[in-house]
Amino acid sequence: MTNDEINDIVEETIIKMGLQACAETKIGNWHLRGISSGEKKRLSISIEILTQPTVLLLDEPTSGLDSASAFFVIQVLKCIALDGRIVVCSIHQPSSHLFYLFDDLLLLSNGETIYFGDAKMAVKFFAEAGFPCPSRRNPSDHFLRCINSDFDKVAGSSLKSQAPTEIPMSSNSQMYLSTEEIKAKLVEEYRNSEISMDIRQRVRELAHNEQEETVLSKDRASWWKQLCILSHRSFLNMLRDMGYYWLRIVFYVLVSITVGILYLNVGLSNPAIYGRPKCVAFIYGFLICLSVGGLPSFIEEHKASYRERISCHYGEAVFVLSNFLSSFPFLVILSISSGTILHYMVQFHPGFSHYCHFCLSLFCCVSIVETCVMVVALLVPNVLMGIGVGTALIVLMMMVSPVFRGVSDLPKFFWQYPMSYITFATWAIEGQFKNDMIGLEFDPAVPGDPKLKGEEILLKLYGVQLNYCKWWDLAALFCILTCYKIVLFATLKYKDKASKLLHRLFARSIFRQTPQKDDVNNISVVP
Repeated sequence: MTNDEINDIVEETIIKMGLQACAETKIGNWHLRGISSGEKKRLSISIEILTQPTVLLLDEPTSGLDSASAFFVIQVLKCIALDGRIVVCSIHQPSSHLFYLFDDLLLLSNGETIYFGDAKMAVKFFAEAGFPCPSRRNPSDHFLRCINSDFDKVAGSSLKSQAPTEIPMSSNSQMYLSTEEIKAKLVEEYRNSEISMDIRQRVRELAHNEQEETVLSKDRASWWKQLCILSHRSFLNMLRDMGYYWLRIVFYVLVSITVGILYLNVGLSNPAIYGRPKCVAFIYGFLICLSVGGLPSFIEEHKASYRERISCHYGEAVFVLSNFLSSFPFLVILSISSGTILHYMVQFHPGFSHYCHFCLSLFCCVSIVETCVMVVALLVPNVLMGIGVGTALIVLMMMVSPVFRGVSDLPKFFWQYPMSYITFATWAIEGQFKNDMIGLEFDPAVPGDPKLKGEEILLKLYGVQLNYCKWWDLAALFCILTCYKIVLFATLKYKDKASKLLHRLFARSIFRQTPQKDDVNNISVVP
């Protein structure tokens, strides 16, 4: 499709859904009001209509809409169905105007089918079953009144407290039955009805039809176009959302200034032997923890992308790569601003290469932690648990830092192998130790003694191995970042499949342990 054709379809959909007045309005977020909840509902339906699916499944499309908006939305869906597409909606309480727009009706109560067939025949079915719909009453209200058994006890107590003449019910004596009794009678009537037999016959014909119908897949945008559009959209979202990066950049700058004041011009005195490593630990510990603040914004972004990915608009790899590309400018700003403040206020090892190494190391660490937080956000059910688990994960990574104990002195099981090799703290702090202290000479503890070289301090005091240079530590950080991005991709791709498999296994184990009733022993259950 050309751009003009796409724009025409978008404009037509906006007009159909009555969104002309807010077409140029931003959707909004926590600090920007944006469009109303009803407009958001219509917008979400419009997004699904734009893809022109063969089957359109809508869960409560009229919830939150006024009666006029709900009518026109269902009317648009009716037109889509008349064009040869299948539209399935779940609606709790449609008005009479909406009800008569339906072609077919499925009534369910606690998993049991009360009625499935032509919507216009439902009133006749209920009347023949002994529960006629009173005149001037919405049929859908009458149906729900008959099959909703959630308030049987309340209804029973109210019936006892009222005289029979005071109860505004039908004159039919069956209407004074409990909802469970009404529902049981309706289920039995439907099973033996001609409507049910016709439906079963149609299902058998479809099931045994040898002629397979194939749905042609629509032309999808190229991988490169998907990446460009997603990157641009994600970048705009990050640019407009103050809480995604801008607020964190401010916090990073403020914390960097605070650390710079605490370790201002730390120098080359003997106390600086301990002061410089403590400053490095402060930077890679407390400063990096601020990356957890991006978790709520990522969860909101993932909600939109999840709906699009399950609709096969694009894949997980495109999402992961576009998210990294869109966040790249903000991570660069964050790393350079914090790195510049810290490097020149603390007076780390002078030189442009040392400054570049420090900024690149900060960039890698922040990217790694953000990726870990994204993985956590996909695995936990809410924001609070995500923040707690994400912070605990960062603390766990910091425990193997050479500041606290040398890598060679760590217990070999788990902490040394594999924790010290798969966490950012070991490589980042060792790399910054080498970047800052190699080539420097510090004052001795006793005046008159020879100066202490940085290499000797690193080897003897902190157990840092010097058989490879600082750039290898930086390369290791890039490798860890790549591996964590692959873990994020795998989590996005296989999380739902693994969750469904676990639920299926759990359901099977529960079913085997649950004793079966005598009246259902003859029912075969297909897992």
